[in-house]
Amino acid sequence: MELTIVMYHYVRDLKHSRYPGIKGLDMDLFRGQTDFLQKHYHFVTVEQIIAAYDGKEELPPKAVLLTFDDAYIDHFTNVFPVLHDRKIQGAFFPPVKAVTEHTVLDVNKIHFILASVSNTNVLLEEIKQLLMHYAHEYVLKPYDYYFDKLAAANRFDSKEVIFIKRLLQVELEETLRNKMTNDLFRKFVSNDEQAFSQELYMSTDQLRCMTQCGMHVGSHGYDHYWLGSLSKEKQEFEIQKSMEVIQKSIWGGVNHYNTVCYPYGNYNEDTLALLKQYDCRLGFTTEVRVASLNDSPLTLPRLDTNDLPKAAK
Repeated sequence: MELTIVMYHYVRDLKHSRYPGIKGLDMDLFRGQTDFLQKHYHFVTVEQIIAAYDGKEELPPKAVLLTFDDAYIDHFTNVFPVLHDRKIQGAFFPPVKAVTEHTVLDVNKIHFILASVSNTNVLLEEIKQLLMHYAHEYVLKPYDYYFDKLAAANRFDSKEVIFIKRLLQVELEETLRNKMTNDLFRKFVSNDEQAFSQELYMSTDQLRCMTQCGMHVGSHGYDHYWLGSLSKEKQEFEIQKSMEVIQKSIWGGVNHYNTVCYPYGNYNEDTLALLKQYDCRLGFTTEVRVASLNDSPLTLPRLDTNDLPKAAK
């Protein structure tokens, strides 16, 4: 039985927003895509998928589930009204620290740095200067070494953008990544991280409101780390802490199914063992293909919104 799971991030009226360059789905296209899916697919819920894995019910043909990563305010103000009106369940995955402590995820800082600087060469030169500034303290290699190693275009980004993302998300030591990202964020985006966070993400009250209206909320980690890069002990904190907050603050202490969406799609065998320990029923990856019930419930692939038509046909 096939199961199409669609992944969304920013969903907003891009051309009328403060950051029209942010990579997201325009609201008109989201409505059109929802029209298409309603015409050709059958929407299912997280509970139905778990029941199907448990052998308690069958999924309908052409089953589809919509998932939304990172708890952007877009999901409450733009997505939720559309889903609620059409009686469609969405599955939402908040990075807990960003929601509860009003920080901005490094990945989002990078998104808004890129959206704020129209000339990528300006940003590359700034990064070159920062690498030189921190070279002695962190024993860094020359800028050209990192560029040659990391700059490789993919289906969504140029090689220059991929270089910036990989350098600031993975390549450098975490302390240095944070310093450089914060330097760039303060220079090009905002000096007030807390205010920016509260404008960018949903609150626990908004997430709780959605669950009370039939939406699902699962874990997206606590700090939004690449789980597979962490020790088993640190992974356990990320999983346990995020699930604890979600069950208590969002589900209101009512025991509900634990699910996870892996930050960056990253996990390893330790991750899977810990999720089984914490009775996690479903795990969503960023592998791009249509899922089936032959897949492990903890490694379900998803399609990106860009992989589907944006209008009913």
